[in-house]
Amino acid sequence: MIAVLLVLAAILGGAVGSFLNVVIWRVPRGESVVSPPSHCPHCDAGIRKRDNVPVLSWLVLRGKCRDCGGPISPRYPLVELATSIAVTLVALGFSAPLLEATTTAAAFSAILALVAFAYLAVISIALTLIDIDVFRLPNVIVLPAYLVGAVLLTASSLLAGDPAQLLRAAIGAAALFAFYFVAVLVYPGGMGFGDVKLAGVLGLFLAWLGWGELAVGAFAAFLLGGVFGIVLLAVKRAGRKTRIPFGPWMLGGAWVGIVVGEPVANWYLSLFGLA
Repeated sequence: MIAVLLVLAAILGGAVGSFLNVVIWRVPRGESVVSPPSHCPHCDAGIRKRDNVPVLSWLVLRGKCRDCGGPISPRYPLVELATSIAVTLVALGFSAPLLEATTTAAAFSAILALVAFAYLAVISIALTLIDIDVFRLPNVIVLPAYLVGAVLLTASSLLAGDPAQLLRAAIGAAALFAFYFVAVLVYPGGMGFGDVKLAGVLGLFLAWLGWGELAVGAFAAFLLGGVFGIVLLAVKRAGRKTRIPFGPWMLGGAWVGIVVGEPVANWYLSLFGLA
């Protein structure tokens, strides 16, 4: 069963990644993601269905448009591949509760949690690349994540008979939102309100998993961003006033918290005899 789940996740992730390329390009420009259909940026020829297979089509075409021979950025297959891998890893990481489920309610609870974090993985890729490109975290992606996350995680918790998760998630979302809000007020040049809105989403998902995941995920964002900034300064690729998007580090830190937050938090507490 696990093999089937991972194969389906990889295929679905690749298909979503193909659409994600459209989102990443069009959303920051205020364009529709459904119309017009995908086309070559050089000759405007429509992309044929056989040329729209994730990763494989780009390889077959050797990175060139079938009609005009114009180059197709390798970023397209890389986004498709990254999304496929990300969704597959989420499916692998959240497969244990599904495989261990002894009731229908428990199985559906595990599926909903898996879907919720797969959704977070997908928007993490989109938001990371958009923030790098245009220094913005679009509301059209960030704000719906509150609703999607709340609905899926609420349903998962109720089916699992663990409503306490919901209170923790709500507190985590509010706490991280408030922390970033204060940070923006104190140091407005360091980050923007897009980061504040994203913080609430990440707090929701992290705290739903546990306090350790929330603490590690929140701290890791500043650690990763700080190290990256120091490296850029050291190699003279940036100055003190160079603008660096923080959204990618928030998202990267969140996934550190999701993946290793609990063991890292327990290790840290054990140093003080608290775990």
